[in-house]
Amino acid sequence: PVNTFVGKNAFSGVDHHRRDPIFATSGSQVDIWDLERSEPVTTFEWGSDTINTVKFNQSEVNVLASCGSDRTIILYDLRSASPLAKQIMEASQPMQPMRTNAIAWNPREPFNFVAANEDHNCYMFDMRRLDNAVNVFKDHVSAVMDVDFSPTGEEIVTGSYDRSLRIFNVRQGHSRDIYHTKRMQRIFCVKYSMDSKYVLSGSDDGNIRLWKAVASEKIGPVDTRERTHLEYQEKLKDRYRHLPQVKKVLKHRLVPKVISTAGKTKRIMLESRKRKEENERRHSRPGTVPHKAERKKHIIAVEK
Repeated sequence: PVNTFVGKNAFSGVDHHRRDPIFATSGSQVDIWDLERSEPVTTFEWGSDTINTVKFNQSEVNVLASCGSDRTIILYDLRSASPLAKQIMEASQPMQPMRTNAIAWNPREPFNFVAANEDHNCYMFDMRRLDNAVNVFKDHVSAVMDVDFSPTGEEIVTGSYDRSLRIFNVRQGHSRDIYHTKRMQRIFCVKYSMDSKYVLSGSDDGNIRLWKAVASEKIGPVDTRERTHLEYQEKLKDRYRHLPQVKKVLKHRLVPKVISTAGKTKRIMLESRKRKEENERRHSRPGTVPHKAERKKHIIAVEK
C-alpha cells in the first residue's frame, strides 16, 4: 500500500471528497482524514452508537451525511466544528427499528438525499427540512440495503434483502421496474453507471451483475427511422397510459412467488393496521387520535 491510516476503532464506511485530498470514515465517530497526515484532522461525535455509513455531497462538497445504528441521520459541515442537525426515526414496530442502511445524495439537487431503510422503504429528505420527507419509495418486502442516484438525478436504484433490484422515478412512490434472477441472492450494493444506461448490483452469491437501466432499450447503433419509430412508441405509451387496459400492460411484471406472497401478506397487514386506526378514530373523542401523514409519521424529532 502507498499509505496506511490507523484508527482507534473499526471502520464501517469510507468516502472521499470530490476535489480535495481528504476522506471521511465512520465507526464509533466520523473522522475526517488528510492524505498527508496520519491522524484525523477533524472528529465529529453525536451520541455513542455506531455510525454505519458516511457520504459526501458531490455538489455541495463541504457537506456530508451519516447514518447510525440508533436510527439517526446526522448532517455535518466541514466548515463548522460541530454537526449541523440530527434526525431520529421511530421504530415501525416494537422489535423492528427503522435503521438506515445507506445514503445517496442527488447530484442535480444538492439539498436532497435518499435514505435506504430497514422498514422496506426509502425516504427522500430535503436537508433544509428534515422533519418532513419529500417522498417515500415503497414496494420492497424486506430491508433495503443500498441505494444510488442516476447521474441525471431523475431516478434511483435500490437493492434489497428480498433478492430484488428496483428502479424508481424520484417523483413517484412506486417502482417502474423490478429485476431479479433465480440464482441471485440478497443484494448488498447497487450503482448507476456514469452514462445512466446501466445498473450494477452485488449480491452475496459472489456475483456482480450488469443490468440495462431501461429493460427494453436497444443496445448498439440506431438509425434515424428506427429512432423515430421508438420515440413515437414512447409518446403513444405516455399519451394513453391512463387507460385501464394500457395501464395494466405497462405495470405488469413477472415477480418471484416468494416476493409476490410476501407483498400480499404485507398489503393485508397494512390494510388491517389502517382499518384499526380508523376504528380507533371513529370510536374516540374528536381530536384524540389525529391523522398522521405518511411522510411525517416515522420521524420522532430533529435536533440542531
